Amino acid sequence: MVHGHVAFGLRAVLNVSLVASRAAMTEPGRLQEYLQRLTPLARSNLLTELERLELGGAEIPGSAAVMETLRAEFRANGETQKRLANPVRHFFAPLEPLLVDGAPEHANWGRIQRGLLSALWEWISRDLLPTMARDYTKQVTDLIATDKQREARQAASAFQTKVVKSLENIIASPDNVAQIRGKLAAYTASPTAYDDLIKMLGALRARDALAKLDEALPAMFGRFEDDQVAKVTPLLDAFAKSHADQVPFALTLVANRLKTSWHLIRLATKAAPTKSVADVAATRYAIAVSMVLDRIEDKRLMLHVALKNERVLVAREILVEVYDTEYALRVRLDEFEESDWGRRLDRLMASIAELVESEVRRFPDNVGHVLGSRSLRSHQSLAGRATYWAWKGRDAVSEGVAFCKKMVGGPERSRA
Repeated sequence: MVHGHVAFGLRAVLNVSLVASRAAMTEPGRLQEYLQRLTPLARSNLLTELERLELGGAEIPGSAAVMETLRAEFRANGETQKRLANPVRHFFAPLEPLLVDGAPEHANWGRIQRGLLSALWEWISRDLLPTMARDYTKQVTDLIATDKQREARQAASAFQTKVVKSLENIIASPDNVAQIRGKLAAYTASPTAYDDLIKMLGALRARDALAKLDEALPAMFGRFEDDQVAKVTPLLDAFAKSHADQVPFALTLVANRLKTSWHLIRLATKAAPTKSVADVAATRYAIAVSMVLDRIEDKRLMLHVALKNERVLVAREILVEVYDTEYALRVRLDEFEESDWGRRLDRLMASIAELVESEVRRFPDNVGHVLGSRSLRSHQSLAGRATYWAWKGRDAVSEGVAFCKKMVGGPERSRA
């Protein structure tokens, strides 16, 4: 039994869910009694783990009853299960703009799972630097109690540096990496915990540069058109000169300010001489295309949960965004279908189509379903087709100019 311990790997989740299943068949109060024997942080981690597994499509017996009980508890207390203690929040503060809610356990460039922060902190404070973490926690707690916020931030920065240096030394050995993976499994069942730990390391290395970039960017982009891209690119170029490996984090800061997520690919297409996949893939910001595909995969998981909970209108909004993004990728990049990006998109859309078809099949053939409506694909409308031909016309002119410049040895700039 886990009881007061905060670690929640898969075995612990299954253990609690087994108790829930038995309680449902005997006495409902048994579940509440069992959960109350866990610490508040352990209950928080349990809910995070169950939500992550649900979003990934796992079927855990009894999990619905556990999640309902825990969510009711946190709502009653006016809290969320993801709230961390003050010293921990200060430590992870540089990661805040890079965090993603939910459970995207796929290649998710430039983002870190918020739900894994507790598990990462447990590993840092119990396995990596237990004595230093204990001293740091006491120091920051005392500073906050006396309203010395600046000193608390300085203490957090100093401990971040210690964690970075220690982690860099440890991961240099493959044997140590295997041990880290094993230790993390005690705190979370997520298979991407180690990957997010490495992302944390990279983000903390570049925390000052990321903060400077975050401050320099505008609060929001209305439309991410040529003039905005031209202003942002020099900022990204300056960041990339000293932090090339952390470019995905920089792109996440830009993505956070976009009203339309797929517009992020314009940073890559603008830097390429043509719209061909080969030219775009050769640019510094080619990873933006993969990041947009990551967001489609996030939407696929969200769609699964929405349909499972019969939230059809939510599913409709998700599909509209997915279809718009799919269309933009296929139109804005030439030879896209034959590329690795195109093949990944095909797999994603096939999976999404299967989810939609399963939902639509629940209804008689003569009953229309909102998820089967052609209106969800706005590009098939008259206005959408007009936009398509406008894009194509502009592309033809722009690529003709780019080709001529290339032939005469002039500067190569794209206009995608």
